[in-house]
Amino acid sequence: MVKLSVIVPFYNVQQYAPDTLKSLRANARADFEFILVDDCSRDETPDILARAERELPGAVYVRHEKNGGLATARNTGIDKARGDYLTFLDGDDWLAPGYYEQLLASIEDLGCDFVRTDHVQCTARARTIHRVPHGRRGVVMHPRDAILPADRSTSVDYAYAWAGIYHRRLVDRGLLHFTDGLRTAEDRPWIWKLHREAESFATVGLLGVFYRRGVASSLTQIGDVRQLDFIRAFDQVVAETATDRDAEKLLPKAVRTYCAIISHHLGSIERFEPAVARKLKSMSAVALRRMPQDVLDDALDSMDVQRATRLRRLRRRPAPAAGVAA
Repeated sequence: MVKLSVIVPFYNVQQYAPDTLKSLRANARADFEFILVDDCSRDETPDILARAERELPGAVYVRHEKNGGLATARNTGIDKARGDYLTFLDGDDWLAPGYYEQLLASIEDLGCDFVRTDHVQCTARARTIHRVPHGRRGVVMHPRDAILPADRSTSVDYAYAWAGIYHRRLVDRGLLHFTDGLRTAEDRPWIWKLHREAESFATVGLLGVFYRRGVASSLTQIGDVRQLDFIRAFDQVVAETATDRDAEKLLPKAVRTYCAIISHHLGSIERFEPAVARKLKSMSAVALRRMPQDVLDDALDSMDVQRATRLRRLRRRPAPAAGVAA
């Protein structure tokens, strides 16, 4: 019997994969499995993972013949997983020794659908603790009750899939898979779906995941067209929330968050390739016009002047030529 399945996608991370795998070894247990998904890497990552399959207890190696992105790689791992519980790790991050044993104990003690945890963000040599924006620790609650308020960071804004552990019943209910093909912001529709449709969750003050920021190959550092998948991701969040039974209450949060992300990207537009920057503006303008306009008006009124002005100016842009869409 497998108690815990750990799903770890890798893509061109030969520099970091050995540290990741070493930390998995320090978390191995006879009833744990580590599903190592290589998303068609072009460097030495596949060779590193092939060795790990032989040397790491519980390792299961899967290789994609075509690069599909993080969401697709995670879905491959979910489909392979045999554990009663599932969790995730990215191929350039690492763990504290014995962390997964503590994580598993927390969800077994609480008996809920999923548990969210804090993490340590690592940028060069700097270490910063990032906490789940949810004040009640070790208390089982309904996930829907942690979505609001609209004007503050809440659990749906802390969308890191690897900062938690999930009961298999979420897989059986169709709640744990990611939107296939999303290459960025894949965890946004995912975390919203969990909070709208799962039945119970808790937050615990457990540290053990070390999240590496500033990696040159990370999509957060690359200004190419894949970054624009955030528009498709948030369109999904808004569309699904609009059909929810509590749409009137929840839509302001979804729309305001979407606006904040658009503004964030516009505020750092110089990091995008010129053609992608133009497409970002055009697609964002169209996205603003797709949103419920009364909800959008309220969201802009609630934002600071700089962000609201930037978005209102974008909203007034002429409609793009046919064929420009999210």
